[in-house]
Amino acid sequence: METNTFLFAFGLTLFAGLSTGIGSVLAFFTRRTNTKFLSAALGFSAGVMIYVSLVEIFAKAKGQLVSDLGLCPGYWLTVLAFFAGMLLIAVIDKLIPSYENPHELRRIEDIGASRPDKEQRLLRMGVFTALAIAIHNFPEGLATFMAALTEPGLGIAIAVAIAIHNIPEGIAVSVPIYFATGSKRKAFLHSFLSGLSEPVGALAGYLILMPFLTPTLFGILFAAVAGIMVFISLDELLPAAEEYGEHHLSIYGLVAGMAVMAVSLLLFV
Repeated sequence: METNTFLFAFGLTLFAGLSTGIGSVLAFFTRRTNTKFLSAALGFSAGVMIYVSLVEIFAKAKGQLVSDLGLCPGYWLTVLAFFAGMLLIAVIDKLIPSYENPHELRRIEDIGASRPDKEQRLLRMGVFTALAIAIHNFPEGLATFMAALTEPGLGIAIAVAIAIHNIPEGIAVSVPIYFATGSKRKAFLHSFLSGLSEPVGALAGYLILMPFLTPTLFGILFAAVAGIMVFISLDELLPAAEEYGEHHLSIYGLVAGMAVMAVSLLLFV
């Protein structure tokens, strides 16, 4: 593998992970959450990830595995790997208590909404949210990294989609820590570190798998990546968009994301 390709894939993963810092900055310098923008943006992100997973990544994985193993075994293995990816992220999600889960959204205006006697609980909530996001970001980082290694254009689309998805997570970390401690520095640091787990997860996963990375294993990983991204879209992005209370905007964003991804793929045909 060329060094430039590796660095490009890692750079995209780093960008996607550290976008949690954007959410942290928004929490400090914006008085209210722009619900319309976030609903549309999260829907757009989900549209990109669902379309590219089902139309492009799943198809590439199937093509590779069918070529290596034959039609029936290859197709079966693709489907099994797809749902195994979903199962992996679902198990990670299940192991995190709901009150510390990054899917529990916090708005910027909630910073001043709690009483002083809850400061310790808020601090704990913020720290555990950062840890929860860090755990979630490991498979997301690997997904972005593997896609970028295979097809740089695809990697860019996925990195942007995940970056959009990470912005509310940065808010979720920053809001309780900032209110509990009054320190923007601590709140930003926790948010920043939670995002770092994405490139770290990508690098660790790649180094572990690199000695065994045959075309067949690559096909299995690609199918699992598709499952991970579809699950994230259905379990995190769309419910988050709904939580912000802009149902139609989230659906318009979803369709727009699919359309933009479809056109961008057609340009490379």
